[in-house]
Amino acid sequence: MRILGINSVYHESAATLLVDGQVVAAAEEERFSRVKHGKPARVDNANELPLESIRYCLESAAIKPEDLDAIAYSFDPDLRAREFILDDQTEAGDWGTEQGEKTFLSHLRSVPEALAAHFGRAEQRLTFIPHHISHAASSFYPSGYEDAAILVADGIGEAACTLLARGDKNGITILREISFPHSIGFIWEKISKYLGFSEYDACKTMGLAAYGDGSKFKDAFSQLMWVESAGGYAVDKATANFRLPDFERLETLFGPARKPGTPLESHHYDVAASLQAVTDEALLALAKELRQVVNSDNLCLAGGVALNCVSNVALKEAGLFSNIFIPSAPHDAGTAMGAALELNHRMGGPANVASDTPYLGPEYDDASIVAAYKAAGLSPELSSSPALEAARMIAAGKIVAWFQGRMEFGPRALGNRSLLADPRSSTTREMLNVKVKHRETFRPFAPSVLAEPAGEWFDLGEPSRSYDFMLFACQAAAGRREQIPAVLHEDGTARVQLVHRERNPAFYELISHFADLTGVPMVLNTSLNDSEPIVCTPAHAIATFKKTRIDALFIGSRFVTREN
Repeated sequence: MRILGINSVYHESAATLLVDGQVVAAAEEERFSRVKHGKPARVDNANELPLESIRYCLESAAIKPEDLDAIAYSFDPDLRAREFILDDQTEAGDWGTEQGEKTFLSHLRSVPEALAAHFGRAEQRLTFIPHHISHAASSFYPSGYEDAAILVADGIGEAACTLLARGDKNGITILREISFPHSIGFIWEKISKYLGFSEYDACKTMGLAAYGDGSKFKDAFSQLMWVESAGGYAVDKATANFRLPDFERLETLFGPARKPGTPLESHHYDVAASLQAVTDEALLALAKELRQVVNSDNLCLAGGVALNCVSNVALKEAGLFSNIFIPSAPHDAGTAMGAALELNHRMGGPANVASDTPYLGPEYDDASIVAAYKAAGLSPELSSSPALEAARMIAAGKIVAWFQGRMEFGPRALGNRSLLADPRSSTTREMLNVKVKHRETFRPFAPSVLAEPAGEWFDLGEPSRSYDFMLFACQAAAGRREQIPAVLHEDGTARVQLVHRERNPAFYELISHFADLTGVPMVLNTSLNDSEPIVCTPAHAIATFKKTRIDALFIGSRFVTREN
């Protein structure tokens, strides 16, 4: 059975292909189009399909559109029409208005025609899957758990902003939903804009929080968002004022908003820290509620909020659940996979065969690599041991672009589309931020660590397979901090990726060689890009190499250096 999953409702447009219950391909549209997030989240473009991602998925499995048994889209327009409540705090014709909803629903309901225009008749094969069910499915089915409590938190689905559910052999059962305006995801978007970033910059706000004092605005923050004694959390809609570019009430609570590009002030750090603290508190309250009503030791997380590495650790270490799983793509792109997996379940497809591998994107053979170098006017060297040569360069202080195998699915570079550097150097972080990534100097970098000795370097706490996806921020072990300054944040934490030989042999080999050379079993790992989506093709990687101060680029076994 062949099922195509699609997300294009808001942002992070993506496609996934299932064959007999197994995910065989998945990719985000931004990697092909080079447009961040695939497209802007507008009321008039839900039918703007991730065409290149769809084509990649079909071509990778040698499947024609007419060979598909079903198509799943990760949003339900009928559910939206029934449950969404209009918003009086918004701009004319935009999200939340009567006209905005008419436009949004008309474009959603034209998705079958958009599919037919590019891939033939699709109406009878298309199923709309609710957005939060798609998120839940993206975590539960690949987790391998027979049963689990499921927590989904994001900006908004059809009408709900948070989902509490149970997963078992019968599928996913909704237990409770928390609807707009009570949105953790939207709070992060609004505060990010208050701090002078964009609504997509929650990662910056999370990084900023480590520099602040979360107690400074505890009382003030309780007028914006608070945890309720009966369970869950609530948001004051008037104070949040999500859909208007107005910060008057926030400025009354916290002080002046920051204009983009201006210096950060002390209260900005404290606001970020307070937001992180109340988010941890809210998610823990939801997890406690789930533990009381779901008889399972397993917790599955999804939704954009599940990219918060600090909150993820708080949940993992709370002692509520023995196991926690978060997929490599918990954000909206992952709903393409979740919608397909949920439809597979509903159609009686194979169960318990979905893999949790993130390596689901395109890969390129040697002839394609050579052709890309030639088209760029470069003459690469052929290495008999690229992992060893790259490790030697990194140990010598070089910045190495490492492009291997299939592209990752999800927002993290996990060793196949990565920039690698020496974690021992105190100057590496600033140099990467300023000269290569061209971004804020306060933003941290992550270590990719050999799985076996990782516990000697970091306080990993309870185990989780999701450590493989760089989704937990944990403290460096006592006595190790001074050895790896480039991968530690202001609070001494690191967003650790555990690297296993069986999951990524080439990356494991590189780090092993680096460990042999230096005694440090990790490398600094950040995404291979420069103010753009992570690279997808060899041509993308070469273009990024040429316009930055990266010292060497390895694509497969062929490499070039800045000198040549």
